[in-house]
Amino acid sequence: MPLVAVYDTKPYDRDYLGPAATAAGFTCRFHEFRLNADNAALAQGADAVCIFVNDQADRPTLERLAAVGVRHIALRCAGYNQIDLTAARELGLTVTRVPAYSPHAVAEHSIALLLALIRKIPRAHNRVRELNFSLAGLVGFDLYGKTAGIIGTGQIGRLTAQILRGFGMRVLACDPAPDGTWAATHEIAYVELNELLYSSDIISLHLPLTPSTHHLINPQTIALMKPASVLVNTSRGRLIDTAALIAALKSGQIGGVALDVYEEEAGVFFEDLSGGVLADDELSRLLTFPNVLITSHQAFLTHEALTEIARVTAENLRRIAGREPATSGTCI
Repeated sequence: MPLVAVYDTKPYDRDYLGPAATAAGFTCRFHEFRLNADNAALAQGADAVCIFVNDQADRPTLERLAAVGVRHIALRCAGYNQIDLTAARELGLTVTRVPAYSPHAVAEHSIALLLALIRKIPRAHNRVRELNFSLAGLVGFDLYGKTAGIIGTGQIGRLTAQILRGFGMRVLACDPAPDGTWAATHEIAYVELNELLYSSDIISLHLPLTPSTHHLINPQTIALMKPASVLVNTSRGRLIDTAALIAALKSGQIGGVALDVYEEEAGVFFEDLSGGVLADDELSRLLTFPNVLITSHQAFLTHEALTEIARVTAENLRRIAGREPATSGTCI
């Protein structure tokens, strides 16, 4: 039975991917550590490796994987900025991904973060658990009648926009490839980025990480935002310049932030660091703000999404091993 080496695994990976891979005719060798050049040789004997968002698949790593006989890199995620695609092609490595697992999961988590932040749910919950039933300091604000700006209108961005329209919000959108039919159907207006930043009370990011989107939220774009606006990011951490974000929170230019991703999350998110000291000074500073809410890259973590990730990953493994064409959108 062909072998796949699965890196950066947690119990839920074993629970969902293990049975799906077995059904596809593969045996999984699960590793808890992340893939990098130093441990790539441990994939010896594997036909494929399966990696996640914080695994390192640069040229040296890929060269070592190819040297031990690996021919397929199966990403169990949608994003692929962690892999050197040029090197993969030169080495004859096939790269597949899961282009869409559950856009509803991420869109709904974006809204959950937003509501929890603006209604101060975590603070209220902690008070009540300590038998403090005071409402002082818990004043929030309505979404109804406010303006939301959606930057990026792929599947997740569109779903997020539609949910916010359901709250009675005016929704603006910005995307290099606007979908006019969708926008007209849901009464959403496409505008230029500067207008969106200037006009929006809530800004939600739904973009891939590319050279052009890296630090899209920076001192210059923050200065264009409506004072005390709220920023939500469930896409990629490096869309935001963290130092600039902290400065804007301190000045009050940004009124609140809800994050499920962070630009230096590797080695922190997905790990239990509760027994030690957090070495990342910027993340430590963010965690001190009462108007910042952070979850550790869990927007995808629903039963439906994990089931689909396992299904598509296993299907990619089966097809590539059998030299069949990958399904549309999965082969990079």
